[in-house]
Amino acid sequence: MSKRMVEAKKKVEKNKMYKTKEAIEILKQLKKTKFDETVELHIQLGIDPKQSTQIVRSSCVLPYGTGKTKKVCVLAKGEKVKEAQESGAEYFGAEDIIEKISKGWIDFDVLIATPDMMKDLAKLGKILGPKGLMPNPKAGTVTNDLKRVVEEVKKGRIEFRNDDYGIVHCGIGKISFDTEKLVENVNTLVETVIKAKPAQSKGEYIKSIFITTTMSPSIKLDLNEFLKKK
Repeated sequence: MSKRMVEAKKKVEKNKMYKTKEAIEILKQLKKTKFDETVELHIQLGIDPKQSTQIVRSSCVLPYGTGKTKKVCVLAKGEKVKEAQESGAEYFGAEDIIEKISKGWIDFDVLIATPDMMKDLAKLGKILGPKGLMPNPKAGTVTNDLKRVVEEVKKGRIEFRNDDYGIVHCGIGKISFDTEKLVENVNTLVETVIKAKPAQSKGEYIKSIFITTTMSPSIKLDLNEFLKKK
């Protein structure tokens, strides 16, 4: 552990649960790097990640975005290609795009497809799946409403899915954002995760929430701040 990280950890009480606003203000005080660090949220869920019926996967539009501009690629045919172009997608097409991806081209952050393209796209599962780029109805990336979804992605729409340990990891903005804007982004994500609770999940659903930046120690958040809003 670096000397800077050791000093930073001294400013965070190990067993204390912090209110979101207080935690973010501490993260701002800890910033020592020259680059604009990403603020991350890590939510431990009380699910069985081995059960397909308990997978937590959804999306939400952060009120103040993530601080990162995403490149969008849309797979569509006919008039839908024009809609994708007018909505602001960087790349759009059908078989031509699929051919490029099959040869290793992945110069985009989000892939959106109309339902009629999914049959042709299935063969790219081994390429797109491991990178988390395969369009999925639950994530809202399989849709005919291209204009709305592309605009949401550009505004700060994020997708999330629990990992093999039942944890949801998401970047929710940059440390340079105003504290109140980061608080609203945190609240929006947590509320969406709560709403995405699988019917098969029993007992305690949200077990813990930690907030951190790219180069800081983690700070545990007070769950009561979120659960009382349900």
